[in-house]
Amino acid sequence: MPNKNAARRFINNATRFLMNFLFPASCPLCGTRVSVHGELCAECWTEFNWICNPKCAKCGYPFPANLDLGPRPLCPRCAAGECGLDLIRSACVYDDVSRAAMLPFKHAGRIKYSLFMSRAMIWAMRDVTISPDVVLPVPLAYRRLFHRGYNQAVLLARPIARAFGVPLDLSSVHRAYRPDMGHKNAAQRAENIHGVFTVKNPDKIRGRRILLVDDVMTTGATFSELRRVLMAAGAVAVYGVVFCRTVRAI
Repeated sequence: MPNKNAARRFINNATRFLMNFLFPASCPLCGTRVSVHGELCAECWTEFNWICNPKCAKCGYPFPANLDLGPRPLCPRCAAGECGLDLIRSACVYDDVSRAAMLPFKHAGRIKYSLFMSRAMIWAMRDVTISPDVVLPVPLAYRRLFHRGYNQAVLLARPIARAFGVPLDLSSVHRAYRPDMGHKNAAQRAENIHGVFTVKNPDKIRGRRILLVDDVMTTGATFSELRRVLMAAGAVAVYGVVFCRTVRAI
């Protein structure tokens, strides 16, 4: 067995060396040579508005850097009990830079972006102590999945599930088709999303702590509706992580 393991490691290392030689690692956004496949170059990395402390301990809303709010500050919405999930983390702010990466990833097949995005999302959860039992990417309606060809949330969720060492759930929740919510306000989004999710396998949800994964969070209506149906199905807690989120005055 030791000889087999050593041989397997040799083959894996040789294959990795050959692939790196034939296809050198480059920044997925600008093509600059980097040391690891999928990572951003230093210049592209600094363009993003990454969310760091200080931030809301519950929803991760970023506060001005010069504020000292104590070890576990809460934003006004979370202090009022209005957070859509038990905990949310976001890697960066949704702005012109992150939008320029997000839209091609989501709509134009740039699935290679999922590598740096999922790594940033894992990094964004470095300060939390949650222990999810399952990772659930936000489902895509079959009609939209057929048209797009992939669910971007699934691509982001796979490395995150591996990082936590928990299974990926792709079958417990079904999403009905509704028209795009792109230009709706918060109230319209909440109304539009209500009732679109159905739990198909409640036995896989009951008693579990669920980590939801999505690409972007705007009003939080999707997460709130998912939490409602998951808690009704017996979930113990529902967390969320996204690559980017909108930041508005609160």
